[in-house]
Order: sequence, then C-alpha cells, then structure tokens
Amino acid sequence: MDVTPLVWAITIAVTIAFFVYEFFAHVRTPHEPTVGESARWSVFYIGLALLFGVGIGVVSGWGYGGEYFAGYLTEKALSIDNLFVFLLLMTSFAVPKKYQQKVLMIGIVIALVMRGAFIALGAGLIANYSWIFYIFGALLLFLAYRQAFGDDDHNPANGRFMRIVRRFLPVSDVYDGDRLTTVRDGSRLVTPMFMTIVAIGFIDLVFAVDSIPAIYGLTEEAYIVFTANAFALMGLRQLFFLIGGLLERLVYLAQGLAVILAFIGVKLLLHALHVNELPFINGGEHVEWAPEIPIWFSLLFIGVTVAVATVASLAKTRRDEVRAAESE
Repeated sequence: MDVTPLVWAITIAVTIAFFVYEFFAHVRTPHEPTVGESARWSVFYIGLALLFGVGIGVVSGWGYGGEYFAGYLTEKALSIDNLFVFLLLMTSFAVPKKYQQKVLMIGIVIALVMRGAFIALGAGLIANYSWIFYIFGALLLFLAYRQAFGDDDHNPANGRFMRIVRRFLPVSDVYDGDRLTTVRDGSRLVTPMFMTIVAIGFIDLVFAVDSIPAIYGLTEEAYIVFTANAFALMGLRQLFFLIGGLLERLVYLAQGLAVILAFIGVKLLLHALHVNELPFINGGEHVEWAPEIPIWFSLLFIGVTVAVATVASLAKTRRDEVRAAESE
C-alpha cells in the first residue's frame, strides 16, 4: 500500500480538525448530551468509518479494505470495553454528568496520541525485526488470558498508580466547576477533575498495549492501523452516553474480546513462523507448513465473535431480570 507523505499529512490534519470541531461544537459548553444527539453523531461517525473503508477498498484493493474493516471492528470492540473502565472512573470520582463530556474528550485525545506513538514504534519494529511477531503473539495470548480471567472488580481510581499521584500532589475533595486546579485556604490544589483525567490517561496507555499489537496482527500497514484507531475513537464520546445503560448488560464482552485477542495472537505466531529468521527455530529458515490465515476469515471470525458475545450477554441479562422479577 503506497501512502505518500501528503496523504498522511491530510489524514492527520482532518483527524485533528474533527476533534477540534467536537470540542468547540459540543464539549466547550458543559452539558449532558441527549439520547437523540448521541445517536445521530454515533451513526454519523460509524457511517463515516465504513465509507472510508469502502474508499480504501476501491482505491487500494479489497485486500487492504478487508484489513481495515477487520482492524476497525477489533478496535471498536476494544474501545467499547474501554468505556467500562471510563464508566467506573467517572463513578469513582463522582464526575458531574455535565462535565463528563470534557473528561471523555480529553481522554480520547490522549488515547489517540498514545496509540499514534505506539503505531510508529510498532511499524519501525516490524520493518526491522521479523521476530517481533513472536513477542506480539505471546503478548496477545497473555492479554487474552487476563481479559477472560482477570479481576473485574479492580477499581483503577484506587490503584497503585493513583495512590502514587496522590502522594505527590495536593488533592481537593470537591469540584470547582470543570477546573483542573483550585485554591483553598491560600493553597493551590488539583481537583478531582484533574485526577480523573490523569487516571484516564494512564488507562489509555495500558489499553494501547492491548490494541496496537492486536491490529498489527491483522495488517502491517501503519496507515490502516492509524485510521482504524482514529475512526474507532471518533464518536466514542457519543457512544458512551448512548449505550451507557447497555454497558452493564454486555456481561460476556470481556470473554468475547479474549477470544478475539487469542485468535489474533495465534495468527501472529503462525505469521512469525512463516517469516521466521531466528536461528534456533528451524535453522533460521521460514516454516513453510505454518499457514497464513486469510483476512476474510479474520474479518468473519471477529464479526461473529462480537455478535455472539453481544447476543449471549443480552440473553443472559434478560433471563436474570425475569428470574429476579419472579422471585419478588
């Protein structure tokens, strides 16, 4: 895929323009968005992402188009999983609803910047070291295990990192509008708003470790990796308010994502064997029997897994509600 510096520059400029527009049009004035507003903008950004994927398929070929759609679907699913943690952080720090948009917006921008850095790092490693696929594959298998069997009750607002931050920064217990600092008794203190943003920034860094190796397991094109991530993050703020109540019903999303991460981890390990150059594996020669999983199968597998996890989650929560109603 031949992407010129001009195309890169235009893509990054347009991405920045979208986020600047979002801030001045929707976030600058604190308010809680309505369901209608959230639904309209969610549909707009999802439609825009799908249209961009069609454009890649038409211009660069449907092989690349398939890689984009598989990457976008994976990153969108991971981003929705991120919303669980954002919701937990908002609740833990008691962020007023009218200020939640600003926190989410800043968190999403931080996520995009961090993922951009990881994308550049990943592209450099892949271009120079084929053995990096072994590391990415093993990392995704570990993350899949953690996703499926990790402790969901852990509250990142009270984690070790945030305790360290509190040790070095004077923290106020009350909000001062949407300000990041406030003055109390002549002392400058950081507000809970500042702490929420710091926590989301740290969580974004952790999430980037999940998402970037995952999408590099589907495509080696840095441009596709960046645009799939950018479109997955666009509209995430509106999606938070649109499906806020639905998030708690997606009880099997973590397991579904674990299956996806494990699948991509295996795909990466097979690819690593196929392009192997490590001298202690097959004498440094490529392992010809290692199959390359086609992108159409990856796209189908990811789509079916997300659908099954969603349907199973909604069915279970519905059954639980019926049983609870019958027991009353």
